[in-house]
Amino acid sequence: MNVANNWKDYEILDMANGEKLERWKDIILIRPDPQIIWKEKSFKNKWNLADAKYIRSSSGGGHWEYNKKLPDVWEVKYKDLTFRIKPMGFKHTGLFPEQAVNWDWMISKIQNAKRKIKVLNLFAYTGGATVACSYAGAEVCHVDSSKGMTLWAKENLEASGLGARPVRFIVDDVIKFVNREIRRGNKYDAIIMDPPSYGRGTNGEVWKFEDNICDLVELCGKVLSDEPLFFLINSYTTGISSMVLENILKLNIGKNNKGNLSSGEIGLPMTNSNLILPCGIFARWESK
Repeated sequence: MNVANNWKDYEILDMANGEKLERWKDIILIRPDPQIIWKEKSFKNKWNLADAKYIRSSSGGGHWEYNKKLPDVWEVKYKDLTFRIKPMGFKHTGLFPEQAVNWDWMISKIQNAKRKIKVLNLFAYTGGATVACSYAGAEVCHVDSSKGMTLWAKENLEASGLGARPVRFIVDDVIKFVNREIRRGNKYDAIIMDPPSYGRGTNGEVWKFEDNICDLVELCGKVLSDEPLFFLINSYTTGISSMVLENILKLNIGKNNKGNLSSGEIGLPMTNSNLILPCGIFARWESK
């Protein structure tokens, strides 16, 4: 497992009973997590420090309960990157801290390439990977169907001092956009995607991971440059093995490009503990 253990502004303080106790800089939150099925708390007293807790509703969704007034938005740093955080509906904060392992890997790949790299970031959300690749010196095309998330990504880029970097923000359905890029003849050296399990595009287009992921990866192969650097798939879809993602890359990207394939889990450590929280899967193709 690849563990994101280089954070200073984020940590898991404890986890038990389907919940994790997290510190986001100076603010402590309790959020649900389906992977935490054990019941024993390691640090019972720390749970009293929580500033806010997300409460699930039995009918779906949920709400935040606050023990004190929190700022509308605050910032956390990961190394030289800065991200804006705020409690959202359905337990989210706008950032997945476990993705730091992918950010580090992408930054290293781009900086070591010693050439201009164009990156396509699909289902790009609030732009964690966009900020990382831009910081590394890449030209980035950021695509997401949500206007609100795209505006948030722009704010993250500005917060990291990268607002002048060459980043193109596109609010569109991912499949429609890639098809247009094929017609235009546009090419990318690196492709990143973090597709949802289920979602809808800008005009109500239905996305279902199991039905659409293979076709999308095949499609994206048509916008890869003649000297591709990497192709990364990240997923939180329940029941899908990382080897499934690796097989998809092998069949669609590896057969036409010489390189190395790898896959596995990503996770977050718990402070003062040997426990690791699994947080999703990945597969990578990278040039030799």
